[in-house]
Amino acid sequence: MQDINELIQQLDKLPQKELQAIMAQYSLDKPKFVPSPGPQTEAWNSKADILLYGGQAGGGKTALGIGLALCSHKRSLLMRRTQVALGAMIDELLKFNGTRDGYNGKPPQSLRTSDGRFIEFGHAQNAGDEAAWMGRAHDFLYMDEATHFLENQVRFLMGWVRTTDANQRCRVVLGTNPPISSDGEWIVGMFRPWLDITHPNPAKPGELRWFVTDPDGKDFEVDGPEPYLFPGTRKPVKPLSRTFIPARLSDNPFLARTDYDAKLDSLREPLRSAIRDGNFMIARPDAEFQVIPTQWVHDAQMRWEADDWKKYKMTSIGMDCAGGGDDAAVIARRHGTWFAPLISIKGSDTLDGTAMALEIIRARKDGAPVVIDVGGGYAGATIERFKDNDIPYYRFNGAEKGSGKSIGTGIPFANKRTEAWWRFREALNPDQEGGSVIALPPDTDLRIELCAPTYDARTFEVSGKYLIESKDKIRQRLQRSTDRADAVIMALYYGEHAKKVKTKSLHYSPKVIMNGPKVRRK
Repeated sequence: MQDINELIQQLDKLPQKELQAIMAQYSLDKPKFVPSPGPQTEAWNSKADILLYGGQAGGGKTALGIGLALCSHKRSLLMRRTQVALGAMIDELLKFNGTRDGYNGKPPQSLRTSDGRFIEFGHAQNAGDEAAWMGRAHDFLYMDEATHFLENQVRFLMGWVRTTDANQRCRVVLGTNPPISSDGEWIVGMFRPWLDITHPNPAKPGELRWFVTDPDGKDFEVDGPEPYLFPGTRKPVKPLSRTFIPARLSDNPFLARTDYDAKLDSLREPLRSAIRDGNFMIARPDAEFQVIPTQWVHDAQMRWEADDWKKYKMTSIGMDCAGGGDDAAVIARRHGTWFAPLISIKGSDTLDGTAMALEIIRARKDGAPVVIDVGGGYAGATIERFKDNDIPYYRFNGAEKGSGKSIGTGIPFANKRTEAWWRFREALNPDQEGGSVIALPPDTDLRIELCAPTYDARTFEVSGKYLIESKDKIRQRLQRSTDRADAVIMALYYGEHAKKVKTKSLHYSPKVIMNGPKVRRK
């Protein structure tokens, strides 16, 4: 029997009149959509529960989502971030459908096809808009230009993909170009084995990998589809498979014959890398006034080696408390210039200060002092346990007045939080004498958080001081806190314990950044 892909290729080479004559003979069986040979067909046939399809512009992402809704699923939800963008996708779907019969143009727009399929169209321009789809089950979710959505929106909508029909497959497809802002960089974390060049075990395009959600709400990769039981829990969880299939303009037989590639060539960087080349790792430009450049963080993660901690004693521990809230508590262990993989503790497990102190005791070595965030008012009980166990510590309150000035520019800081972040920026600066020696673990979430904050240009103009963006503003933008970054930054802000650094100047030198002031018992 002839392979279907070979048959499609042969048909595609026929003159238009001959192709129309053949299709007319089989009009009753003519499908509304046939995937193009290559990646689009591979994506169509992929067994992944969650598929990322995209990369280059013009690779047929939207058409794939439309085709699956029209041909393979009974109840579908097709999403775009804005209503305007959604309208264009609806028009394209109706063209494939061949008729507007069954279309409802009143919000939420929907289509009932002649063969009994139900397709709904939605948008979620603002955080929280996705809640309108709570409880509305679909066996297929397609999110077009997925990196335009917030990560929380995507994960929320994926939670309602289900069916009671045992014969109907459920799946999620995220179609997108690489992100062009930090808001969409979550996609790299969700598909790390394929997109993150720092991943220790990279995956091939189309390869299935299996993931569960750990008790902290984070993705956790497992070996296969077998139910996974987390330590300390009773009910095993079922892993879901993911994969990434890159799409290219050359794979789209319709656009590949046009001058669309020339238009992509004319784009300026970094849009050209994102849209023309489909580069997920280097396409995103830094935001204006971004405190820590993305490339500096990337370089620090590339310097990281798993056993480099052996070169140093433990220098300090940064601890970002949660106080039982939704955010996780995070512990950052620093060995000189090397940072260990972060320890994350579920927020609901952090109400007990004794339990939090015990986590520090387990993680602590070499008499290292703890830098603990007291700004949220959650650290009191934990500090009492530190006193009981004679553990040296620093109180870190980011709202306190800043001291010192930035290296090079001599610009002062509006508060301690700004100063701590700026000191970390200076420690990562590759232009300092000898370059940067900081080594950060290959943690995608950490990279996203370190690169998120900007400084307030208006405050700088008025007062002549640096002031970092507030935590609340960052949370609104990212739909997450910067707990991991804060813990790492605190661990660096106060340096090597039990060392005296004599300086009367408010201007820190790189050596002072690394060694820090003498530990004081509180």
